[in-house]
Amino acid sequence: MKISYHGHAIVKIKTDGKEILIDPFITGNPLTDLQVEREAPDVIVLTHGHGDHLGDTVELAKKKNALVIAINELAEYLGRKGLKTHGINIGGSYRFDFGTVKLTQAFHSNSIVEEDGTIVYLGMPAGVLLTIEGKTIYHAGDTALFSDMKLIGERHPIDLAFLPIGDNFTMGPEDAAYAAKLLNAKTVVPIHYNTFPVIQQDPEAFVAKLEGGNGKVLKPGDEIEL
Repeated sequence: MKISYHGHAIVKIKTDGKEILIDPFITGNPLTDLQVEREAPDVIVLTHGHGDHLGDTVELAKKKNALVIAINELAEYLGRKGLKTHGINIGGSYRFDFGTVKLTQAFHSNSIVEEDGTIVYLGMPAGVLLTIEGKTIYHAGDTALFSDMKLIGERHPIDLAFLPIGDNFTMGPEDAAYAAKLLNAKTVVPIHYNTFPVIQQDPEAFVAKLEGGNGKVLKPGDEIEL
C-alpha cells in the first residue's frame, strides 16, 4: 500500500488496484501537485464539507462513478447532486472491499455556502480511521486537540497519522504535538498548513517537538509505503 500527501489535507492511498482520495481540494490549492483532469479516484473520503476539503469532489466522483464516503448529512447532500455515496456517523464503521472506514469525532464546524449565500449545515465534522491491508491510517481532519485522542490510539493502534498544525482554524503545532503523544502513532505527518497566510507554520519545527521522534514532513507528492 502506498500513501502520498498532496498539499493542505489531501492524502492519496493506492491499494490493491484501487485509488482513494481524502479531502481532494485541488482547484485553488496553491500547494498541491495534483491536477483535476489527471485524477480519477475509485473512492473519495471526506472529513467535512468546507470548501478546502470538499474541493473537487463532485467533478472527480463523476468521472468513474466513484464512491464518496462521508458523515451522513454530507453524504445525503452529495447524493442529491447525483453522486454515489455512503454515509457513516461518528463512531460508526463499515467494511468496504478495500478495507474498513471508521469516523471519529473532530472538534470543528461543518457547512457549505451555496452560490446564493445560503449556509447549509452538513452534520458533524469527522476524523477518519482507515484499516487497509492490516494497517491503520488516521486522518484527523480539521480539529482541535481533545483528550479522547488517547482512547482512539489505544483502541486502534495507528501506523500513520495525519494531523493538522495550521492553527487559527485547527489545532496549532503545540497542541498537535500533544495530540501525537496521545495517539501514539508510529509515524506522524503534519498537514493543513501554509496554504493560506493565516495558517503559516514550520512543519520541521513541529516534527522537532515530537517526543517520540516519529514525525515525518512530506512535500506534495512524497510517498510512504506501508
